[in-house]
Amino acid sequence: MDRKKWKKFLRVIFGRTAFVTLFLVIQVVVLFGAFKWLGDHIFFVYGGFTLLSAAVVIYIINKRQNPIYQLAWVIPVLVFPVFGAMFYIFLELQVGTRRIARRLQDILVRTAPFLKQNEMVMARLSRESRRAAHLAEYMGRYGGYPVYDKTYVEYFPLGDELFPRLLEELEKAKRYIFMEYFIVEDGKFWDSIREVLERKAREGVEVRFMYDGMGCLTLLPHCYPQRLEKMGIRCKVFFPVKPALSSYQNNRDHRKITVIDGHTAFTGGINLADEYINETVRFGHWKDTAVMLKGEAVASFLMMFLQMWNVSERGEEDYGKYLRDPDYRYPSELDMNGYVMPYGDSPLDEETVGEYVYLDILNEARNHVHIMTPYLILDSDMITSLTFAAKRGVEVIIIMPHVPDKVYAYLLARSYYGELLAAGVRIFEYTPGFVHAKIFSSDDEKAVVGSVNLDYRSLYLHFECAVYLYRNQAVADVEKDFQDTLRMCQEITLEDCRRYPLLRRLAGAGLRLFAPLM
Repeated sequence: MDRKKWKKFLRVIFGRTAFVTLFLVIQVVVLFGAFKWLGDHIFFVYGGFTLLSAAVVIYIINKRQNPIYQLAWVIPVLVFPVFGAMFYIFLELQVGTRRIARRLQDILVRTAPFLKQNEMVMARLSRESRRAAHLAEYMGRYGGYPVYDKTYVEYFPLGDELFPRLLEELEKAKRYIFMEYFIVEDGKFWDSIREVLERKAREGVEVRFMYDGMGCLTLLPHCYPQRLEKMGIRCKVFFPVKPALSSYQNNRDHRKITVIDGHTAFTGGINLADEYINETVRFGHWKDTAVMLKGEAVASFLMMFLQMWNVSERGEEDYGKYLRDPDYRYPSELDMNGYVMPYGDSPLDEETVGEYVYLDILNEARNHVHIMTPYLILDSDMITSLTFAAKRGVEVIIIMPHVPDKVYAYLLARSYYGELLAAGVRIFEYTPGFVHAKIFSSDDEKAVVGSVNLDYRSLYLHFECAVYLYRNQAVADVEKDFQDTLRMCQEITLEDCRRYPLLRRLAGAGLRLFAPLM
C-alpha cells in the first residue's frame, strides 16, 4: 500500500468517518435492542406494537409512492413488527426534513420569476412537435424549468476532454464562478481547478463552491470549507453527515454543476477526482460524459445552484444580479439551433422528474433508444417501458460497465438482465472498464445528458440534474459517442445469463428485495 493510500486508510479508521459511523450503528443497535426487549417481556405492549405495525403497513400501502419502494418497507415492518414500524415512523416524522422541504419550496417561489417560459419558444416547439411540447409543458408546470432556444451545446465524450475546456472557461470568468459537485478529491483535476478558483477570487471574482457531505465524507477533512474560505472561496457542505439518525442524510446532492458569469454552464456525470479524467485507474478505463452550455438555457443551471446554496442560508439572495450581463455577446460562430431544457430533480417533492423524462423518451420512441448507465436498479414502471419499447420494435440498447465499482450494484443489475433480454432489449458491457456516463439518445432528435442514474437513489432519493436536448446539433454527437463506445463492448446474451454463477444469481435476486433502500 503506497503512502497516499495508507494515509487515507488511517484517516478513515481514526477520523470523523469512523466516529460518525460508530455512533450511527450504536443508535440503531440501541433502538433495536429496546424494541426487542419490549417485544420479549411485555406481552400487551408487544400486542399494541403489532397493531401499530399493521397500521403502518396500511399507511405505506395507501401512500402515493412507487409500489416497489412500498414493498421494500413493508417487508422489514412485517419481519420486525416492533423495530420496523417504529423506525419507519421515526423517519416519517423527521421535523428537519420537513423544514428543509418548506425552505426549498419558498426558494423555488422566489426563483420562479427568473425561470418563466418564453411563449414564443413554446409556440414554435408546439408547431414542430406536439409530443416534445407536451413534455416541456409538464416540466414547466411541475418541475419549474422552461425550454429554451438560442443555446449552444458542446458534448464531451470523456472527462479527459472536459478537463482542459473547463479550465479554459474558468479562466475567462469576470464576475462569478459557482460550482456544485458530489465528489471532490485532491489530485491533478481538483488541484488545477482550485488553483484557478483561488486566483480568480484574488482578482475579485465571486467564487462559491459546494460539495456533498456524504460524497466527500472520506475524501476531504472536516475543516476543508475553512481552508477554501481562507483562499477567498465561499464554501459549504451540503447536508453534512452527523452522528445522529435522520432521514435527510439519505437525500444527497448528486448534481454536477458549474456556472460562469451567467452565460456558460457545465453538467454531466463527471466529478472532480482524478479517476474521472483517467489520471488514476480504479476500475479500468473510466468512461464518462458532460456538456457545456452557452446561451439562454444557462439561467436554469444558475437558479438550480442558487436554490441549493440558499437552503441553509438565512438572508435573502439577489437572484437577478447573477443573470447574464445583457451586454455580453456570444461568439457569432456558435451554432444555437434546436431546443435545450435543463432540469433539476428533488426528493422532497412528489414529482420524479428524472424518471418521467426517461419514461417519456422510451414511450415516444419510434426507432431507437440508446442508454449508458453505471447502475441498473429498476422499478416496475421502468421495466415495463424498456420491455414494451423493445417488444413494439424499437431498438433498445443499454451499455453497462464490465468492471463494476460496487459489487452489490452489479449483482443487482445482473438480476434484471434476463427479463430485459427476453423482451428484446440488448445489453452490452464496456470491456475496457467502468461506465459512469448517464445518457439517453433517441431517434436522432433527442438526448439527455446529466447526473441521473437508472437506480432508485437517483430517481427517488437524490437531488439530480440533467439537460434534455431536442433537435440540437449536440444530439448527433451523443449518438456518435454511443456508437463509438458500442464498438468497445461485448454483448450479453440469455445464454450468458444462464451460465452466470448460481450463487451470484441468488445474491442478486435477494438484493432486489432491498434495492429501493440501498
